[in-house]
Amino acid sequence: MRGIDTQVRKNRRRIFKEVANLAYHSDNLKDDVEALPYKIVDYDESEYESIYRERAIVRERIRLAMGLSLRPENQPIHLTQGLEESNIDEKYYEPPLMQVIPSACNACPENCYQVTDKCMGCVAHPCREVCPRGAISMKNGRSVIDQEKCIKCGKCKAICPYDAISHQVRPCAGACGVNAIKNDAKGRAVIDNEICVSCGQCMVNCPFGAIADKSQIFQLIRALQSGHQIFAQVAPAFAGQFGPDVTPDMLKTALKELGFCDVYETAIGADMGALAEAEHYAKEVATGNLPFSLTSCCPSWSVLAKKFFPETIDKISNALTPMVATARIIKKEHPDAKVVFIGPCASKKLEASRRTIRSDVDFVITFEELTGMFEARGILLPQIEALDKLSGATGAGRGYGVAGGVASAIEECVREYYPDVEVNIEHAESLSECKKMLMLAKAGKKKGCLIEGMACPGGCVAGAGTNIAISQAAKAVAGFKAAAAQKIPEPES
Repeated sequence: MRGIDTQVRKNRRRIFKEVANLAYHSDNLKDDVEALPYKIVDYDESEYESIYRERAIVRERIRLAMGLSLRPENQPIHLTQGLEESNIDEKYYEPPLMQVIPSACNACPENCYQVTDKCMGCVAHPCREVCPRGAISMKNGRSVIDQEKCIKCGKCKAICPYDAISHQVRPCAGACGVNAIKNDAKGRAVIDNEICVSCGQCMVNCPFGAIADKSQIFQLIRALQSGHQIFAQVAPAFAGQFGPDVTPDMLKTALKELGFCDVYETAIGADMGALAEAEHYAKEVATGNLPFSLTSCCPSWSVLAKKFFPETIDKISNALTPMVATARIIKKEHPDAKVVFIGPCASKKLEASRRTIRSDVDFVITFEELTGMFEARGILLPQIEALDKLSGATGAGRGYGVAGGVASAIEECVREYYPDVEVNIEHAESLSECKKMLMLAKAGKKKGCLIEGMACPGGCVAGAGTNIAISQAAKAVAGFKAAAAQKIPEPES
C-alpha cells in the first residue's frame, strides 16, 4: 500500500492538517478539540458501519497527533485531559511511541490457513495427504481445515494445484521483524514495548489505520509562534516527497515561509559520519581489533542489536548519527536556536528523546506531518518560487537515504583515504533480514565486515513518515545525490 493514497493515509493527513489548524487559528482550544471529530467525520460519509465508532477513533488520533497518550478503555478520561500540558512550545516524546487504537483494530486473524471457494474437491486430495497432523478432511465435496489440529506448516497451501488455500497473516504482525505484535483478551493487536524498536512498519501496513504514533507538530507550531529561533534540518530522503516538481530549493523557501530561520541538509552530518566510520573501519576492523563493525545511523537497527544481540554493542559505531551531528553544527553556529529534524523516520522521535540528545534536537517531525503543516497554512509547494539554495552536502551523504547508501559512502571514503585497506561491505534491510545478519555476525561468519542495517525495507525512503512510493523515492534520492557538487567529503585538515 506504500505510495497509494488510501483512505487511511487521507485520514492521517487530515488529522495532521486539522491539529496544525488548531495551533495556528484556535482561540478556544478546548472547545475546538471537542468539535474536531464532528468536523472530520461527515455524518453521511462514514467509512465505518458506525459513525460513533469512527468518531471515537478520530478522538484518539487527535490525542496522539497532539502528543498525548491514548485513553484507557475502562476509565472515564476526558478527550481534552492533559491538553494544557501539550499546549506548550516544547515537549519531548514519551514512550510508547507506537500505539494501537483498540476501537480501530479489526482483530485480524493472527496466523491461519483457510480453504477458499477456489477448492475443486479434486480426487487426489494432495492437501489432505501432505498434512502431518491430519487436520484436513473432505466435507460436502471440499477440503476443510481443522484449526485446532493445524500447525501452520503451509504444506497444504504449497501443494494445492488450484491455489485454493489462503494463508492469512495479521498485516501488522507480518510487517514486524521482531514479533512485537501480540493479542489482547479480545484478539486485538497490542504492541509489546519491551520488544518494539519503533520502526513504524506495523503502522504503515495496517489496512485499518489502527496503529498510530505521537506527533510534535502542535508544539513545534507553538515554538514557531513564540518567537524562538528555529532551524530545520531535512533528511536526504526528502527528495521527491512533496511532489515531482518540487525542488530542494523550493522546499527550503517553503520551510522559511513556515517560519524557520534557515534549513540545513542532514546529509552534512552524514558526510561527517562517513568519514568517522571509514577511519574506524580502517583502524579497528581492518587491523583485527574488532571482528566487524555496525553502522549507527538507523536507530531501530541499533536498538535491535542492543536488545537482541547485546554482545554486539561494542561493535556499533560511536559516530554520531547524521541527525545529531547536523544538530550540533547548527547549535554551534546558533547557540540559542532550537532544531527540528524533518525526516522519514518514526524511530528518530525516540532517538531525540534520549537524555544525551535532548539538548541537540528539540523536535522531530516526519514528511507526512510536515505536509499537514503546509496544508494548514495554505502553502502550495508546486507554486513556490525558489528564493534559496539548499546545499552543503556531498553525494556520499545524500546517498544515506536509500538502503546500501551508508555502506557505499563509507566504502568510498575508505578507498579514497585508506587505499591500502581492503574493505568488505554488507548491508541488510528490514528487521527480519537485520536479525539474520546479526546472527551470522555473532556466529563469526562476517569477520572483517562493515555491516549496514536498515530497519525499513528500502532504507530511509521506506520510513513510516514518507509520502510516496519507495521506488519513486529511491529514484528521486539518486537524482539528488547525482546533483551534488562534490562526490565524497574531505577530512578536516
